[in-house]
Amino acid sequence: MSSADSATLPTKKIIAAVIFALAAIGLAFVVPSIQIAWVTAILMLTIYLFAFEIVDVDVAAISIMVILGLTSLLAPFMGLEKGLVDTQYLFNGFSSNAVISIIAVMIIGAGLDKTGIMSQVASFILKVGGTTESRIIPIISSTVGIISSFMQNVGAAALFLPVVSRISARSGLPMSRLLMPMGFCAILGGTVTMVGSSPLILLNDLILTSNHALPADKQMETWSLFSVTPIGLALVTTGILYFVIAGRFVLPASRGDDGKTHRTMEYFETTYGVDYDLYEITVTPNSPLVGKNLDEIEQDFPVRVVGVDKGDGLRFGMQAIDRSLGIEAGTILGVLADDDVFEHFVRASKVDVKKELDIFAESLTPTKAGIAEVVIAPGSTLIGKTARDIWMRKTYGLSLLAMHRGGETITREGGGVRDTPFQSGDALVVHTTWSDLARLEGNRDFVIITTEYPHEESRPQKLHFALLFFGIALFMVLFTDLRLSIALLTGAMGMVLSKVLTIDEAYQAVSWKTVFLLASLIPLGLAVETTGTAAWIADQTLAVLGDVPTWGLQLAIAILATFFTLVMSNVGATVLLVPLAVNIAIKAGADPAVFALTVAIATSNSFLIPTHQVNALIMGPGGYRVPDFMRAGGIMTVLFLIVSMLMLNLIF
Repeated sequence: MSSADSATLPTKKIIAAVIFALAAIGLAFVVPSIQIAWVTAILMLTIYLFAFEIVDVDVAAISIMVILGLTSLLAPFMGLEKGLVDTQYLFNGFSSNAVISIIAVMIIGAGLDKTGIMSQVASFILKVGGTTESRIIPIISSTVGIISSFMQNVGAAALFLPVVSRISARSGLPMSRLLMPMGFCAILGGTVTMVGSSPLILLNDLILTSNHALPADKQMETWSLFSVTPIGLALVTTGILYFVIAGRFVLPASRGDDGKTHRTMEYFETTYGVDYDLYEITVTPNSPLVGKNLDEIEQDFPVRVVGVDKGDGLRFGMQAIDRSLGIEAGTILGVLADDDVFEHFVRASKVDVKKELDIFAESLTPTKAGIAEVVIAPGSTLIGKTARDIWMRKTYGLSLLAMHRGGETITREGGGVRDTPFQSGDALVVHTTWSDLARLEGNRDFVIITTEYPHEESRPQKLHFALLFFGIALFMVLFTDLRLSIALLTGAMGMVLSKVLTIDEAYQAVSWKTVFLLASLIPLGLAVETTGTAAWIADQTLAVLGDVPTWGLQLAIAILATFFTLVMSNVGATVLLVPLAVNIAIKAGADPAVFALTVAIATSNSFLIPTHQVNALIMGPGGYRVPDFMRAGGIMTVLFLIVSMLMLNLIF
């Protein structure tokens, strides 16, 4: 990023902050009470923090919760009789049914993944769908839609990313033609059941919260697991038909893929321009490499050192090599480079080249190491850091060769891939040992794309236990009156007790960022409801819309939710808009529960730009750019609104 760009970004944020502050001050003069004035100010702050990513969304949510708690202390100075939220209810979100349910769903999903069932799914799809795009897309998309209906959609997409990669490699179909239909249907699948997405899991808790402020005759019933299934199935079907019929027009053409089945190295050469071979060299006494460290060598020459022997044993993989390692005469190096670069390197460095691998023949053989593809996951702690910052080779055992981002490939020759800060969805080409790559499969910072490497399947012998406890949880959700959280936790703990997962793996499976985001925003929804802010906004909205029919109000709510979910988290949009929708429905004489459901469904309408976690996840591996999402996602956004509104009004 240029210095001009760096200067522009803070300027935009400052201008936006001034605009939001002026808007909050202006609203303070028109709202009917001081409580509503403070709540609207906090709402404006929340939207600003989310929309402009001043801090991470979970940090923003926790900060808002803390601010609400501090209003109890500062009430006299704010002109309030008491705080905006009673402090004894401030942390109820962490024990809420919604939060516990999301934790359990993540653990169950991780348990199913540990058994290797996704590999079986890939084989089945290839067997049924063959290599025809018009057959494979519906099978992949419908399968992901079903999986996504019972687990978090970003989790379903992450699970299926290696499956699609495997299908692409075997069928010859480019990833760019398969990943977007898969990703969109993962998002749509979250609307099939009430546990498929965070907004729908959260909805019943928000309804119960709203009931506290409603008269007895306006109390809302909560939704059951399959209440939304007809709507979700219609949306998934629409998404599949859309890509089958219009896919050839809206999906990007393959970038750097000729459509043929490639061997691994041919794939990386075609897609990323990476055509490296592994060489073994000995540093001679008169070599200019003597006295230098690896960092200096790799700065001078576009090569990567993946193995070292200084006479004290082989060094390769995680924790074995770092850039500060000094080179002496007689040191043997395993070097990764393309042919032309290597010839220049040999002439300039005066090293001896072995005709074939000798001491590294076993440790760096293709059965033990090779080139792989990984993706920076949404929410990764590595975002904003560079490979050099995190000592990537030493910390993770990954030697970074190239990075693919938004249709552009960054290499050593193209401007320093190791000094480029990571972004969510970046596809990285790395050299690694397979044992190190296997360790990273449980690391939430990465999504491993390369799956067909020699490694031991996780725990296929536990498949029956995983399916058993998944079935038990599902049975209790469907046929008992147990709370959703208890039913799902039964399945999650079954995974642990039967050793499908260790307890540490269960903890790692949980996206604590999502948990804190969700739990911390619940008090804000409570403040919006109990202070009368939602009712006041509903009055103003009805006054602006005038004599609009009920379906018109519902459509306006759906469009508003669609806009909010593009600029902030879908959880945040749901918390902010459900109380508003409930109050608008009551004042218009409509069913408030249906309006609340409209919000929770519409917050899944996130296809236009890659702000949704699923879209960010597939952007790098698919080689997508923002215009690709705008072209395909623009039509999908309109179709989503039409189909969801029709189904909501037909069923309810």
